[in-house]
Amino acid sequence: MATRFFLCGLIAAAVGLAGCETVSTTAPGAIGVARKQVMWVSEADVEQSATQAYALEMSKARQAGQLNANPPQTERVRAIAGRLIKQTTVFRPDAAGWAWDVNVQENKELNAYCMPGGKIMVYSGLIEQLKLSDAELATVIGHEMAHALREHSREAVSRAYAQQLGLGALGAIAGLGQDTMQLAGMVSNVTFTLPRSRVQESEADSVGLELMARAGYDPHAALSLWQKMGQASQNGTPAFLSTHPSSSTRLEDLRALLPRVLPLYEAAARH
Repeated sequence: MATRFFLCGLIAAAVGLAGCETVSTTAPGAIGVARKQVMWVSEADVEQSATQAYALEMSKARQAGQLNANPPQTERVRAIAGRLIKQTTVFRPDAAGWAWDVNVQENKELNAYCMPGGKIMVYSGLIEQLKLSDAELATVIGHEMAHALREHSREAVSRAYAQQLGLGALGAIAGLGQDTMQLAGMVSNVTFTLPRSRVQESEADSVGLELMARAGYDPHAALSLWQKMGQASQNGTPAFLSTHPSSSTRLEDLRALLPRVLPLYEAAARH
């Protein structure tokens, strides 16, 4: 514990932060995700950096003529995301005030992401090549939204700060002070390059499953989605799985969660 406080003090001195904190980013929900997370960078800084990184991705896609090039497809994705967004307050009441943004990029890669603060992008290749149903698409979007709700990017960036200081180099500490270590670049790296941890993946699966059930999408579709993703990986690793590693226990874990979320789906279906 003393070591943690010492490192927090170093980081605060290096980047001008108030210090680290242990937080509960979301309510547990019916699925019971209750892990507390150690955060060494502020939520506001990460969201601001994510907004910058997302704007850059939007600009590149727009210039290439790839942004929302298929209006019916974009409308479909936004409709599904809209139903899921309405359920996010179960986990985070403040998510109702997020500046959610949902777009589709014309790209053959099997990929999707949701940056901190609710910046969602779905690649057309994911929809078209896997021939996703609405419920399967809700699985993907809900999973990505769960990463944002649980602030997994902020947690990963915080861990990167800690690891740099853990290496013990004074140069690393000095580097942290330079443009907050180019935080926008770090958020992009976490989103597009670095794999999520198994714990984070499990949480995103769980929270996403509850979101889709509450939104009226059959949670059984989570099983077929990951089965399709597994089949696609036989022809090479999809972009989605490069940052979202597959797990041999994922389907087993999802099946175990179904009894908790099926009543939520049935209740939503009745309304």
